[in-house]
Amino acid sequence: MCEIIVPVVTIFDENEKPDFEENKKVIDFLIEGGVDGILVLGSTGEFTVLDYEDKLQFAKDYYEYTNGRVDLYFGSNCASFEDTVKLSNEAIKIGYKGVMVMGPYYFAMDDEKIFIYYNELAKKVNGNVYIYNFPARSGYSVSGEVYAKLVEENSNIVGLKDSVLDPLHTNSLLRATEGHKTKIYSGFDDQFLYNLSTGGSGCIGALSNLVPEIWSDLVKSTKEKNFDRVYKLSNLIHKLMPLYDLDSNFSHLFKKLMAVRGVDISPRSIFPYNQLSDEVFEKGKDILEKVIKEYEEIK
Repeated sequence: MCEIIVPVVTIFDENEKPDFEENKKVIDFLIEGGVDGILVLGSTGEFTVLDYEDKLQFAKDYYEYTNGRVDLYFGSNCASFEDTVKLSNEAIKIGYKGVMVMGPYYFAMDDEKIFIYYNELAKKVNGNVYIYNFPARSGYSVSGEVYAKLVEENSNIVGLKDSVLDPLHTNSLLRATEGHKTKIYSGFDDQFLYNLSTGGSGCIGALSNLVPEIWSDLVKSTKEKNFDRVYKLSNLIHKLMPLYDLDSNFSHLFKKLMAVRGVDISPRSIFPYNQLSDEVFEKGKDILEKVIKEYEEIK
């Protein structure tokens, strides 16, 4: 089995609070595009600006509007461990399929501390926990040995998103957990096929905000073993990868490009990432429009 889960953008009002009427448009666009799941308040969702109450209300609104149309996962990271546990349990109670948590950032952790953190978290959360491994942001990486030990001791640690440039790390996680029921997802869109070939479950990649129909087509074609189409669609995803490098916070660019695709939303991002030059936007628009045109030709 393979799937695409969208780490969804968040649409903000002028006070950096979620504008839920605008976020509804994003939800409908993604569901109509055929994605398998949505991860609310991941990195792409710019969760860092929201306080506990903002996050909880957003979780409730999101779940109510989605109304069972797609699997939902919730990024429950908070500054304090206690709030992370509390918010995780609230999300599970609301009905989310699981919560995704990146451990403490700023202060690095060794393997022992990583195990202690997630082991304690899993024992206090009354539902499925997915680990978010993003060493470029957290300052440390979850090793295969540590992850295997966590999975062995906690049946509710059910998966991991691996946002690591070297895909061999994903392979090490999967080799360490052979025989265990766990899902490992690539955090980078262009590692999808590698992830599957090593035994992974797919991708939690932000390009699916822009082209949900291409991503869902890729997943469908993979399941149908239509390899010629898989290669063509995967190539389109690879052609979109330069979008990530056009701005330091790609979420702002992605929201502007979603508007190009017909999603009538505000592109506002959190301070200080709310600026984008016309040159960068035009480069991004050109990349996206060329890929959309190619996709239309092979539909």
